[in-house]
Amino acid sequence: MSTSSHHAADWRAAILELAAMSRPSASAGERRAAEAIAARLRALGCRVAVEEERAHGGYWWPIGLVNGVAAGAGVFAMRRRGWPARALAAIAAGTGAGALWDDLGHGRRWFRRVLPHRSTWNVVAEAGDRAGERTVVLISHHDAAHSGLIFHPIFPRIPLKLSPRRHAAASRSAPLLYAVWMGPVLVCLASVLGLRRLLAAGVALSVGATVAMTDIGLRPTVPGANDNLSAVGALIALAGALRERPLDGVRVLLVSTGSEESFSEGMQAFGRRHFAGLDRDRTEMICLECVGGPTLIVVEGEGMLRMRDYPADTREALAQAAADAGVPLVRGLRTTAATDAIIPLRAGYRVATLASVDETKLPMNYHWPSDVPEALHWDTIERAIAVCERFVRMRGA
Repeated sequence: MSTSSHHAADWRAAILELAAMSRPSASAGERRAAEAIAARLRALGCRVAVEEERAHGGYWWPIGLVNGVAAGAGVFAMRRRGWPARALAAIAAGTGAGALWDDLGHGRRWFRRVLPHRSTWNVVAEAGDRAGERTVVLISHHDAAHSGLIFHPIFPRIPLKLSPRRHAAASRSAPLLYAVWMGPVLVCLASVLGLRRLLAAGVALSVGATVAMTDIGLRPTVPGANDNLSAVGALIALAGALRERPLDGVRVLLVSTGSEESFSEGMQAFGRRHFAGLDRDRTEMICLECVGGPTLIVVEGEGMLRMRDYPADTREALAQAAADAGVPLVRGLRTTAATDAIIPLRAGYRVATLASVDETKLPMNYHWPSDVPEALHWDTIERAIAVCERFVRMRGA
């Protein structure tokens, strides 16, 4: 695999530079990262805009607040016992459950509208043939995640150790975010039915979720080398490759979003600004997520509460690009986390996600301080770059 264009783009240096920045969602550090990425892409001949948008900038306070209210409502219903108290608890918890279903599903986010908002910054660069009839959008993100005890690397290794056969056969990660939704659901249901034990279980789940989210909110951000500077580096490398070997017939948008770690708020803002100008019949999108681990995968689908598969033709095209580039891929895995791809997927675009996993079938060093450049599998990023370049050039054939 030729890497001359990749070296010209200096994408490794970009990863090292950005990893040294503290980059919480919707922060001054996120803005500095966006401007540094934009400068590198401009130097490679791209037409670049840094677009300021609005975002809440976190997921922990929305989830924590809803669960805190549900826990309080459940305790109120247990102490008062009468139907009026139970009705009030059911309404409060049921509204919270609806808010979380919408938020975790990347819907309208109506609950977040009442929360404080800050500026977030997306980088949008245009490469390839700017007059091309077809468009390929490559997506990464440059903000970094907060850590938290729930992300301790020992947890995903427990099923690997206790039940290796079941783990080997598993096709998706454990749906952990059901736990932050089920607390309010159980409080609502138990309040309606008058079931005290179920009500106590709902309160316990809600308290646990509130504690976990508070822990995340109070922690600093991680360096985020794998998640997701590995993908930012791939975009910069691709810009260099398209400058050295121009592409005809295909316009390429290189998009690095802010506030992805607050459940894709930056990508939602990109959609509000740009989807009207991106024809669904002539636009394909590839999301690059955590491509610095040992094993590349084509993700088959994603969803925190409801699983949504990506269009089969786009997944197969991405796999074919890898085959043409001589890059091995693992198939068949779905994620119960979420990527920026969920936004165009919900909007009806042909989209797929290229990612990487380690032996736990999860991203390496996920949301943990060990997510540093020194831990990256640089050769995997090289292979991801090759797959993306082949995918884009296939569109111009």
